[in-house]
Amino acid sequence: MASLLRTKNFLFIETESGDFDWWKEIDESEQWQQGIFYTLCASYALVSMIALVQLFRIQFRVPEYGWTTQKVFHLMNFIVNGLRAILFGFYRSVFLIKSKALEMVLLDLPGLLFFSTYTLLVLFWAEIYHQARSLPIDKLRPAYYIINGLVYFTQISIWISIRLSQSPIAIEVAKLFFSVVSFFAALGFLIYGGRLFFLLRRFPIESRGRQKKLNEVGFVTGVCCTCFLIRCLVVALSALDKDADLDVLNHPILNLSYYMLVEIIPSALVLFILRKLPPRRVSDNYQPIK
Repeated sequence: MASLLRTKNFLFIETESGDFDWWKEIDESEQWQQGIFYTLCASYALVSMIALVQLFRIQFRVPEYGWTTQKVFHLMNFIVNGLRAILFGFYRSVFLIKSKALEMVLLDLPGLLFFSTYTLLVLFWAEIYHQARSLPIDKLRPAYYIINGLVYFTQISIWISIRLSQSPIAIEVAKLFFSVVSFFAALGFLIYGGRLFFLLRRFPIESRGRQKKLNEVGFVTGVCCTCFLIRCLVVALSALDKDADLDVLNHPILNLSYYMLVEIIPSALVLFILRKLPPRRVSDNYQPIK
């Protein structure tokens, strides 16, 4: 028979095999839920503030330029992480919303914005690569807008379908769609991050800043590709297995692990790697968004 072990604040169950069912106990503990979700809230808020501070630093460094790709990237990081912080700050209200469609909108919208934020880096690298190879770049930015527009249109259509039908199949389709989107985001980083990395490797060793740019592109590609692949696999699993569902109140450990691995840590690492301020003078690769 299972025996009980009581600590000061929590009750743990020891099975016949001598193992502690600590995972289940933490999932069902309101104190643990509160601690974990508020930890996520604080972590997102910290990353959001770092992105905002960096945005102000860039603006003070080059106030004469408009909304450059670098500025937009940091602004979107501030928005995405700020939204997540608010959602986890009010986690109980969010997870207990009666409308499943509204709950999915609140929880999935920051994920879509995260996709747009980091595929902006793919666009930036694609433009650099095409310019270096004397290839046309005029279709890259419209392609970015079209792809993002199609992703948002499809996701909104799925949300509307969930609201109207309340079908479990529609919920599974929404998760699988998000999984596919994450896979192609990882693929985009792998293709253009890899191309730019090998392009930089062909530069003369004595080229100024070559090794630093190599490390920057390599690390960011690895971090972003990994986080989107993890998101792809976990979201697909959650669509097929209710025990792996992320959009529930009583899976705090899974939520902590997931959001730390796919958003918080990658965002913090990328912001740290890309912390260098732009030069005061105009460079060819630092152009305002038109």
